[in-house]
Amino acid sequence: MDLAAELAQFNPDSALAAWVGKLLAKTQSDAHALRQADLKIQALTFEIAYYKRIRFANKSEQFSSEQRELFEESWNTDTCAQEAEVEQLGSAKPRKRERAGRQPLPEHLPRIEHRHEPALCTCAQCGKDLIKIGEDISEQLDVEPARFFVHHHIRPQYACRACETISAAPIPPAVIDGGMAAVGLLTWVMVSKFLDHLPLYRLEQIAARQQVPLARSTLAEWVGRVGVALQPLVDRLSVLLRERSVLHADETPVPQLDPGKGKTKKAYLWAYRSNDLESGPPILVFDYQPGRHGVHARNFLEGWQGHLMVDDYAGYKALFTPRVTELACLAHARRKFFDLYAANQSMIAAEALRRIGELYDIERQAFGMDTASRLQLRQQEARPRLDALRIWLIQTRITVADGGGTAKALDYGIKRWPALIRYADSGVLPIDNNPVENAIRPIAIGKKNWLFAGSERAGKRAAAIQSLLGTAKLNGLDPHAWLKETLEKLPAWPNSRIDELLPLKVALP
Repeated sequence: MDLAAELAQFNPDSALAAWVGKLLAKTQSDAHALRQADLKIQALTFEIAYYKRIRFANKSEQFSSEQRELFEESWNTDTCAQEAEVEQLGSAKPRKRERAGRQPLPEHLPRIEHRHEPALCTCAQCGKDLIKIGEDISEQLDVEPARFFVHHHIRPQYACRACETISAAPIPPAVIDGGMAAVGLLTWVMVSKFLDHLPLYRLEQIAARQQVPLARSTLAEWVGRVGVALQPLVDRLSVLLRERSVLHADETPVPQLDPGKGKTKKAYLWAYRSNDLESGPPILVFDYQPGRHGVHARNFLEGWQGHLMVDDYAGYKALFTPRVTELACLAHARRKFFDLYAANQSMIAAEALRRIGELYDIERQAFGMDTASRLQLRQQEARPRLDALRIWLIQTRITVADGGGTAKALDYGIKRWPALIRYADSGVLPIDNNPVENAIRPIAIGKKNWLFAGSERAGKRAAAIQSLLGTAKLNGLDPHAWLKETLEKLPAWPNSRIDELLPLKVALP
């Protein structure tokens, strides 16, 4: 018998019966809500545990670096949201979160002090005066979005009563003479577009939110003029790069608008990077070309001689002459086996990965060594392992049928063996092409935002500016600060001292 039936036995009046009915309905509703909350808490708790198990499981190369970064970002966002939901469902008062080991905020940032004094200077319990015994100090990081402001220049004019000559402070030369854009605004546009990969229409929208009209056509004009002004620096950077004896090279496709056909066509951004094991500041140069034909690499490196680290793309093959020596990328050879292992847990691939891993362990050990010490270590430790690896590749290949993934992975290493092992006979040659591939990686992110290059000229301009900003990053410089200072100096800077403006941390001789 339910509670309502029991109550009817006492013949209550209608008002009491109605009140009891409402109370019962609310009780049942609350009980249902509690059951639903419990179920949701259970589901969220399980989901949090699942994500944590993935997050803290043994790391592998199942994700690319971009995929892993995206997963990490999503994991942090989702788990924090789920924990907040659990707190809301379980209690009206959120639990205090422990924040162990938080890093201190950067010392170089300006501090805005806020003092919070008690409302009363007397004790709330006894009414006597309070005395200061210490301070509780906490810090919060804050940011202001892009803030637009106007430089209001006033140049008083003075006249000579005797000869009627008029004098005034001269207008200094600027990257864009007579333009409304100050150097700071030009820098913001260039860094946002070419380093943060924001297309111009988004910059237009950002400015519009602060009631600042910046038409895309105006922004595009500024980019074009700044690109022309910076071109001498890029040309000089390219000359200095070709003075190095060891270079990395790679290329990546970039869509380019084809107005005649109303669609895009495939252009290529060729990347050339200096070798970190050589002396001198790192240099990165991008070369935008309409295709992937090897002639573009030959034209860029015309007259150059040295060692060139590349992948197995056929377009580079014509470069290799007695003046240019091929270096093969061990990371590419390893990737063949990694893909094979990921596909079918191949024991052959696992053994290859183990052997190649030992070679990379030696390189990590050699990090920071001088050239002579690195060569000695490579000869003593890497050379015997490389010799053993070659024998293993050949012997294993005999046992593997043609045409499969295993055969292709083995053949890649055997075919490129002389170029793969050249690094071990030197203290300055790199083991792989990862430095230039890492330099290209942001371009892949940028392509998703740019959608396409508007023209070949626009592509070349983007490549030039990417070269300067990318080189600044490699040298540990703040690209924004470097570019702002350079644009301020450039209009009046003599060509004979152009090396002083380059984004190189170490001064050139």
